[in-house]
Amino acid sequence: MTRILVIEDDGGTAEEIQLELRAAGHEVCHAASLGSAAALVDGANFDLLILDRQLPDGEGLALLSDLRARGQHTPALVLSALGSLDDRVRGLRAGGDDYLAKPFALVELIARVEALLRRPNDTRETRLIAGPLDLDLLAGSATRAGRDLALLPRELKLLDYMVRRPGRIITRSMLLQDVWGYSFEPNTNVVDVHMGRLRRKVDGEGEAQLIRNVRGQGYVFDLPH
Repeated sequence: MTRILVIEDDGGTAEEIQLELRAAGHEVCHAASLGSAAALVDGANFDLLILDRQLPDGEGLALLSDLRARGQHTPALVLSALGSLDDRVRGLRAGGDDYLAKPFALVELIARVEALLRRPNDTRETRLIAGPLDLDLLAGSATRAGRDLALLPRELKLLDYMVRRPGRIITRSMLLQDVWGYSFEPNTNVVDVHMGRLRRKVDGEGEAQLIRNVRGQGYVFDLPH
């Protein structure tokens, strides 16, 4: 059974989240302040943190930044009424793995929790080097042998996903589920469009092909020998 810590000072919201998580089969603990949350995190192992930003004794991102600085990589879903683009970027750069603006639907919260729990632990690394590729996930940048790839956010997320699975066939269904967050496969060519654009940026003229299409199956990321 997975253990989840909910850090939320609003009693009603915290209770709704806990009930929904328990109904989904998770063990849940609750903290209503930064102080109590810090004590719980230090004394127990959790599989996921769900934390509000605006807490009675400070900013939830301060706790998250401190945990990341100490090497604590427990995935974190940030909840907040602060939902602007700048707020979301700040939450992710502070160490959040996902950001959900209030008000939100509980069914979406559960879907995001399930997606985070499916990720392997190494997805919290923020710097990846694979052959000539250098990905800085915090800065949102990627280079190949020093050449800036000028990736859009979705393209960077796709490349991140591929780089972590070298030599494996990555199906369109996997990408739709894990990169786009779809729990069903829509009738769309969105994966092929994005992957085509990504391959043109990553594999320049005269360079060894790093991303290849496997007809009828998906894509493979190949490290050069």
